[in-house]
Amino acid sequence: MKLENYHIESNNSDLVAAHQRKLEFISSEIPESSAIIDKLVDFQIAIPSWALGTGGTRFGRFSSGGEPRNIEEKIEDIGLLHKLNGASGAISLHIPWDTADNPAAIKALAAQHGLRFDAMNSNTFQDQTDQELSYKFGSLQHVDKAVRQQAIDHNIEVIRQGVELGSKALTVWLSDGSCFPGQLNFRKAFQNTLESLREIYAALPADWKVFVEYKAFEPNFYSTTVGDWGQSLLYTSKLGSQAYTLVDLGHHLPNANIEQIVSLLLMEEKLGGFHFNDSKYGDDDLTAGSMKPYQLFLIFNELVEGMDTRGMNHKDDLGWMIDASHNVKDPLEDLLQSVEAIMIAYAQALSVDREALIVAQAISDVVRCQEILQQAFRTDVRPLVAEARLRAGAALDPLGVYRQNKVREELIKNRGAKTVATGL
Repeated sequence: MKLENYHIESNNSDLVAAHQRKLEFISSEIPESSAIIDKLVDFQIAIPSWALGTGGTRFGRFSSGGEPRNIEEKIEDIGLLHKLNGASGAISLHIPWDTADNPAAIKALAAQHGLRFDAMNSNTFQDQTDQELSYKFGSLQHVDKAVRQQAIDHNIEVIRQGVELGSKALTVWLSDGSCFPGQLNFRKAFQNTLESLREIYAALPADWKVFVEYKAFEPNFYSTTVGDWGQSLLYTSKLGSQAYTLVDLGHHLPNANIEQIVSLLLMEEKLGGFHFNDSKYGDDDLTAGSMKPYQLFLIFNELVEGMDTRGMNHKDDLGWMIDASHNVKDPLEDLLQSVEAIMIAYAQALSVDREALIVAQAISDVVRCQEILQQAFRTDVRPLVAEARLRAGAALDPLGVYRQNKVREELIKNRGAKTVATGL
C-alpha cells in the first residue's frame, strides 16, 4: 500500500492548531528548542528487514497477516514508515534472508522510497537448506576449520552484496558458545574466532566498518564467545581501526549499567552503533522505551555528551538501528512506537542543561545532578519531535494516520491473511 501526501496533510490540518500551541509553550521552556528540532529532522533510524513480520517464540508464532513476502515488499513497508514519521530513512538487510537477485533494481526501488541501505547482517546462527556444513557447534569459533571457512566465506559474500547496494558496514553477531562445562576450550574458541574475523576484516573495503555485536546468553547457556562488551572490545581492538563494538540494549544481564558501557566505548573510540529495543527479564526484544524509558534517556544523555566532546556528527558517525520482535503487535505499529520513543529520548538528552550539570558534578552536588537530569526527562518534548516530523513532510500523528487509513487491512487484502515474512 502507498500512502499519498493528502492522507497525511488531511490529518495534519486537523491537529496543527493544537500542535502549534504545545510547541509555543515548550519552546518557551527550552531555549535551544530550535536547534533541537534541526537535529531531530536530520536524525534517522534504520529499520531491520526482519522486524516487519510478527515475531514469535519457540512456543509459536502468530502472523498479523499482510506481512512482506520478499525484499521488495519489505522496502515498501519501510518506505511507508518513513512516509509517516520522516525518521526511518534506512533499511538493514539480513543475508541470506534478503539476498537480491537484481541489486540495481533493489537499490533503485529503495531510492524511490527515500531509503538508503544501512549495515548488512550476516547469518551464521542458522543452517540454511543448501548449506554443506552445520553451525550446530559454532561458526567462526568451530573446531573444524572447514566450518569456520564456510562462515568466513558467507560474511565476505555479505560484504560483496552490501557494496552493490551502497551499504558501508557489516554487522557480525555470533551465537557461538557452549551449553555445558568442558564442551569447548575458551581460549581456543576465542583464538579461532579472532582468526576468522581477521579474514573477514581483510575483505572490508577501505570505507567500510565492521560491527562486532555481543550477547550475554542464548542460544548457548554456559558460555558465549562474544558474551559482553569487554570481549567485543578485545576483538575490535585487535582487528583494527575499521572495527567497532555494536551495543544491543537487550544483550546484557539484568541491571547492567548500559549507559556507562556506552560512555567508555565512546571514550575508546570503539562504539559503532546500536540495536534499540527494551526488556523486562533478558533479551526480550520489546518495543524501545516501553519498559525502561529513563534508561533509554540516560543512554542518550551519555551519547550526546560523549559525541559532542569528540566533535562527532550525531546523524552519521554512529549506526542507529532498531532490533525488536513484536509477538502480539502489528509490526509496523510497533516500529512507529519504537522510533517515537528513540526520538523522544534523543530530544530529552539534547535539552539537558549541560553547563549546569558540569558545575554540579564539579562540586559533587549529587541532588542537583539528579534534578538536572530528571528535569529534562520529565519535560514533555513530544511537540519538538512532532514539529521535526512536520518539517520533514511527515505526519504529526503517524499512528493515527496509519489506523485511520486502515493500512494493515489493506496489506492483508493485497498480500493475504496467512503471509509470513521471510527470515525468522
